[in-house]
Amino acid sequence: MPCLTTYSYLYTVKIQLSVVIITFNEERNIGRCLDSVKDIADDIVVVDSFSKDKTKEICLEKGVRFVEHAFEGHIQQKNWAITQAKYPHVLSLDADEAPDETLIRSIIDIKENFTADGYSFNRLTNYCGSWVRHCGWYPDVKLRLWDSRKGEWTGLNPHDEYKMEEGSKIEHLNGDLLHYSYYTREDHLRQIASFTEILGQSMYDAGRRTNPVMIVLATIFKFIRDYFIKAGILDGKAGFNISWLSAGASYKKYRKLWRLQKAAKKN
Repeated sequence: MPCLTTYSYLYTVKIQLSVVIITFNEERNIGRCLDSVKDIADDIVVVDSFSKDKTKEICLEKGVRFVEHAFEGHIQQKNWAITQAKYPHVLSLDADEAPDETLIRSIIDIKENFTADGYSFNRLTNYCGSWVRHCGWYPDVKLRLWDSRKGEWTGLNPHDEYKMEEGSKIEHLNGDLLHYSYYTREDHLRQIASFTEILGQSMYDAGRRTNPVMIVLATIFKFIRDYFIKAGILDGKAGFNISWLSAGASYKKYRKLWRLQKAAKKN
């Protein structure tokens, strides 16, 4: 009968890790993101959609691989980016994200013994200088570390989700993925304008439909859920702004869907 040390050795899988990041005009964030993963990455590749700012310059200064690829959608871009990784085990990040020290230690540990197919962890968002722990924003569980041979990015653009093949083993790691989302309220408004247009079209293409009554009800429910049910009120001014603007985003995406429905009827 083998001793315990031999048994443990046989089931230890040490891996090399590729960190994959997609970017577009991320000079404000990309340096912090790259610095945060230097102790856990065996390979770092940035897939950029032809940024007009200093994103490329910063990446080259940091010595990471930099690949340019035309943007066809968040899901499509992230799936293509995985093909540029040197290793099958991938940590996928956005430029405005960075693992905290606890999560870094967790990843270092599992690199020495990668026993699951994928690993999830919580994401903690910074909104205009405040860390948000309510509004439905925390814990924002993300599956971002996996054997890329066993899954792919799916979802409804611009909201992507990594889906692993049936039967995959997923474990949860200690630590937070820090998300530096919006520096100003105006940043949030600009993203809402962009994302609601994309999401409205994606919903229409996926066969989703709505009507004026549903639009109003969805908007009201979104605010009540985030501010009261999800305790956004405990996040102070940030919680109110998030809940109010998120309700507005709900209204705008369904209004876009409604406009597409009406246009289709006319045609």
